[in-house]
Amino acid sequence: MKLRPLLALLVAFVALAVAGRAAPNLGFAYPAGGQRGTTVMVSVGGQQLTGASAAYFSLPGAEAKVVNVDKPLTQKEFNDAREKQQELQQKRSTARAAAKAPATGADQVVFTAADEKALESVRQLLTKRPIRLTTPAIAETVVLEVKIPAEAKPGDYDFRVRTPQGLSNPLVFQVSEIPESVDPVITSSINPPASTAGREAEIRNPAKKSARDVKAPVVVNGQIMPGEVDRIRFNARQGQKLTLAVSARTLIPYLADAVPGWFQVSLALYDPQGREVAYDDHYRFSPDPVLTCVAAMDGAYTVEIKDSIYRGREDFVYRLAIGELPFLTGIFPLGSGSRAAATFDLDGWNLASEHLTIPAGERASGTFLLAVRNQGRLSNHVKFAVDNAPEVMEVASPHHTRAGAQTITLPALVNGRIEAPDDNDIFRFEGKAGQAVVAEVLARRLQSPLDSVLELTDEAGKRLALNDDFEDKGAGLLTHQADSRISLTLPADGTYFLRLFDAQHRGGRDYAYRLRLGPPKPDFELRIVPSTLNVRAGSSLPVTIYALRHDGFAGEIILGLKDAPRGFYLGGARIPAGQEKVQVTLTAPSTPLDEPLNLQVIGRGGPAENAIFHPAVPADDMMQAFLYRHLVVARELKVNVTARGAMLRPLVALPFRLTSGGESRLSIAAPVARGINAVRIELSEPPDGITVKRTSLTRDGFEVVLACDAEKVKPGLEGNLILTAYGERPSAKANKQAQRTPIGTAPAIPFTVVAGKKST
Repeated sequence: MKLRPLLALLVAFVALAVAGRAAPNLGFAYPAGGQRGTTVMVSVGGQQLTGASAAYFSLPGAEAKVVNVDKPLTQKEFNDAREKQQELQQKRSTARAAAKAPATGADQVVFTAADEKALESVRQLLTKRPIRLTTPAIAETVVLEVKIPAEAKPGDYDFRVRTPQGLSNPLVFQVSEIPESVDPVITSSINPPASTAGREAEIRNPAKKSARDVKAPVVVNGQIMPGEVDRIRFNARQGQKLTLAVSARTLIPYLADAVPGWFQVSLALYDPQGREVAYDDHYRFSPDPVLTCVAAMDGAYTVEIKDSIYRGREDFVYRLAIGELPFLTGIFPLGSGSRAAATFDLDGWNLASEHLTIPAGERASGTFLLAVRNQGRLSNHVKFAVDNAPEVMEVASPHHTRAGAQTITLPALVNGRIEAPDDNDIFRFEGKAGQAVVAEVLARRLQSPLDSVLELTDEAGKRLALNDDFEDKGAGLLTHQADSRISLTLPADGTYFLRLFDAQHRGGRDYAYRLRLGPPKPDFELRIVPSTLNVRAGSSLPVTIYALRHDGFAGEIILGLKDAPRGFYLGGARIPAGQEKVQVTLTAPSTPLDEPLNLQVIGRGGPAENAIFHPAVPADDMMQAFLYRHLVVARELKVNVTARGAMLRPLVALPFRLTSGGESRLSIAAPVARGINAVRIELSEPPDGITVKRTSLTRDGFEVVLACDAEKVKPGLEGNLILTAYGERPSAKANKQAQRTPIGTAPAIPFTVVAGKKST
């Protein structure tokens, strides 16, 4: 065989081997952040981390290098080490006994310095756990040395780890401005952690763990193991306004194998005399608690932090900020217009002012984050919204009855509050028969505790619509979708009344809202899943794009790559009208890339003269508590292009026509290695009723015959076909299944279903 074909075949086998292995998956990072301007050692637990070589942060200027990679022992490795330890210990005992006995002339057993070194090496090896004692999803560990730039902005960032198997999913990494305290790390591969030497009593009974002394202000990093209670002690002066704020679910939004699906923190504060002065296990509707307290005396205060039901594991990671820190509990109004200056009332703790003014200027519509400073320290972030609808303030006079209802001219965006329990805000507007009207509350999505209800009645008091909770699939990590929305066509000319109140009959200064009232504003958002794409050079990879449609937007959405390097191509780049998601393919350039890069997908919808453009926000499909699935937003769409793969080319005019009730033939040009005697095709998430009936090898690749069930697949259906091909070799052993080898994925094939039974 000539050298060039041999090398090409070797590269192909390497690429197939890599493609057959799962990409690395990260489960937790500890500590999950650090102070800007410092260097932090971060232990990352996950799977498929062998050979980790680099880490990539969305934090500009961050530098990271891999210091160590570790994983539990196999059971055989553990057993062999124990046997070796016993053998060396026996040799040492025999040598000691022989040294004390009179010389007999027989060969003397000597325990050498090399034996002592070997015994110590085995002891160190046995500090690792056998794989059966670990949680597989976090069994392996990568240690990173992370240098955080001094100019880094405080906040949340993403990071990923790269191995020969590809680039991992992202994890959250937080940057703070204040000093940090880090407890010794516990990982799945160490049993017990070397850092806990001398603390055997605490390990046996973690609830009796001794307090850790820190100096506020500080961010305390910790892990909670089963039954464990962490105790942190700090000094405070009488009159200090203390803030204690936890990040736990913020770091790891969902644990697939835990109920309720995240680390549910319980936080308690004790004064110098041991009396509990504050306790909570949540903050409003967030599972991460916040305590605020005025120190009643000088002395040492103790914080206790644990899981509410005493669960724990290496990935029960938290960050606890302690000190006289500014904390925003709310702003009013919850947003502003897109051009005019805006002044907000600020509520909270340790704030420098009760007001904040944003100068006039051009602001994009959307939801943004706002924070304030006091004595150089940054507060938490709160959300506020920007919209171009006319802004209206709720009037101060009572309008909780129909007679006193506040008159609104449509369209309008009303800023208001449910100021007291059982309060009602009622608004009056004039409408026309056939007029489409939308009333939508933004409160919970802007971090308000309001659980709104909307009721629309006509002039005679007849109820036309009522809504409590409306699901917004783009609302992030909300555990309770508590905002309300009504959409209807008015039945007649006349006066209409809209009532807004709290479903739980609560109210107060914090119960703010923004009420959008007016005609529908058809629009959409996009999510692209997953946020990390590992694709072989020259080949294609399936990607799912979700369309979150608003106010009746039902049109098609054309997709495209923005400013992508040459060679990237998005196949099947269209979401058909009325559909909520589509699978497309990303085809990579023919040459591998040395480093991962960021890509951006843009969607265009609506008529050409008034088109709407939105980016596809990267996200990951995460499981909660064994069952529920959520799209969790990431900060970057990261693409890793590895060794060259196979290029498959559909030989068909597009869109491909599938016949309802019949069969359709599709030819694919593909490199099929020698020895392959059959090809198997898998369709990725095909519409119900479209199946692969048979495949056959051809001279240039293979042919696929697709069947359409006429009862399930109706003419007019559109979408993309994603075909992944596998080659089969006969097994050398009798009664063994054929060996299966991945060939590749074809670029997305847009299809339309037509009537008739004739094959295309």
